[in-house]
Amino acid sequence: MEKSRLKVINRDVIKYIIIFFMFWGHLFAWLSIDDTPPDGLFADCPFWQRIFIRLSLMTPPVMFFFIADGYKYTCSVKKYAQRLFIFACITQVPFTILWGPITGWWGANIMFTLFFSLLALCAWESHFKLWQRIALIVLICGVTTALVSEWFIFGPLIVLGLHIFREKPKARLIWYASVWAVYILVSEIPLYFEGFSLIKLESTAMHIFDFAAAYALMTVFYNGRKGRFPKFSKWFFYIFYPAHLWLAVILRLVLK
Repeated sequence: MEKSRLKVINRDVIKYIIIFFMFWGHLFAWLSIDDTPPDGLFADCPFWQRIFIRLSLMTPPVMFFFIADGYKYTCSVKKYAQRLFIFACITQVPFTILWGPITGWWGANIMFTLFFSLLALCAWESHFKLWQRIALIVLICGVTTALVSEWFIFGPLIVLGLHIFREKPKARLIWYASVWAVYILVSEIPLYFEGFSLIKLESTAMHIFDFAAAYALMTVFYNGRKGRFPKFSKWFFYIFYPAHLWLAVILRLVLK
């Protein structure tokens, strides 16, 4: 009974929560630290700005949750995939302008990762034999890696686990925690080989907090319902994501 009382947040409210943190986190990342990438070390950033930047990392896990959730409830997977692909292409322009000078011009934004994650779900739910479905998923993960798509293989793996273990909370949590643990080992632990610092510890701690908070948001507090204006919320997010990157591009040009 107590658990049911906690499920008080609908889908739209969750979207607006992550949009808030994503917006301010990205702006501080791109405007306050000049040419340091958002996943870099922000030693020169005020602590309160670093907190906002790190809290924006709740957004990707929640996005992956919504892909698994959306696959179950969408009326047309084909149209869903088309929307993701179209807005991924639109987002790629400001994404490349922001990322290009820092990490090179080869890389794809997270909307492409969401698109490939949806394709992975389609592959898993297809009528092919098990080995063929697994081969397709491996191929899709390989494409995300080759394109250097944000969060690359971790996106499809998280989405698949959330979908496959939807009705098995313990298995779902184990899968979720295991995938993100591997991510932290791959992305964060090597940094400590160069020397320990409080900034690095802060980065690792915030990654763990963000992944845990995103999971709690979507499993403990999410009631599985749409908001009062689901169509507005859906299109608002699709439009807002590339729009807020364009805003960062414009502000950087103006401030410089």
